[in-house]
Amino acid sequence: MSRSARALIQIGISLILALGTGVLIFMWTSGVTQQPVAAPRAETVPVVVALTDLRPGIKLTPAMLETRQFTPDSRPSGAFGEPGLLDGRVLGVAVGANEAVTEAKLADASVIGGGVSALIEPGKRAMSVKGNAVMGLAGFVRPGDRVDVIVSLVQGRGNQEEPVTKLVLERVKVLATGTELQAPDTEGKAASVDVYTLELTPDESERLALAATQGTLNFALRNATDTDKVLTDGVTVNKALAALRPAPKPAPVRRNQVSVEVITGGETTTLKF
Repeated sequence: MSRSARALIQIGISLILALGTGVLIFMWTSGVTQQPVAAPRAETVPVVVALTDLRPGIKLTPAMLETRQFTPDSRPSGAFGEPGLLDGRVLGVAVGANEAVTEAKLADASVIGGGVSALIEPGKRAMSVKGNAVMGLAGFVRPGDRVDVIVSLVQGRGNQEEPVTKLVLERVKVLATGTELQAPDTEGKAASVDVYTLELTPDESERLALAATQGTLNFALRNATDTDKVLTDGVTVNKALAALRPAPKPAPVRRNQVSVEVITGGETTTLKF
């Protein structure tokens, strides 16, 4: 057999082997089932949230709470991972349903009883005064509001007595109205109460006690963002009545008159200038 014939046979065998290998590979790859690639599962952490709206001053129990899954970057600072960690703790602020309960929203761990005492800042005192609808702005003073306290009383003794009205406290926080520690849910709803509990320093407590026993109190509702300090001299009856009066009219100018006697013949005439 010639050399060229042997070369052609070798080439043909190589082509047959290559073709067979290709067919086998195709059949194998066609029979393999493509498995879907599972998406990576996001990492989450447990966070304790409130089941319902919770008012400030309430003592927490695990039944009021539940655990939700948060991503690590969305976990609030100071959050808790188990409801049992909050058993017996007292809320310092209101917490809404599905809102995370964090350390910043709780009263100090030493507070074991709920109510007003859990809401008082360190160094402050809670003091209640009896009022009326006028004092409470017809019921529109609510827990959390800031008010100025004004007293009207009689100053002096005997014939020197004089009614005076004076601003004695400013930007005082209202802790409670009656027995309510939280404002009503309905906007604009008035609360008809006659007792108001205020948060004061010891010095302010003394001032309020004196004003409440010696005179009549009134509240002036203040914007929560208004932090300007106000100093007043107080107002007496004369000062109050003098307000909004027109400026007094200037008195007419009186010129000095000069008298001159004019004698004409036997007649005497007096002229005034």
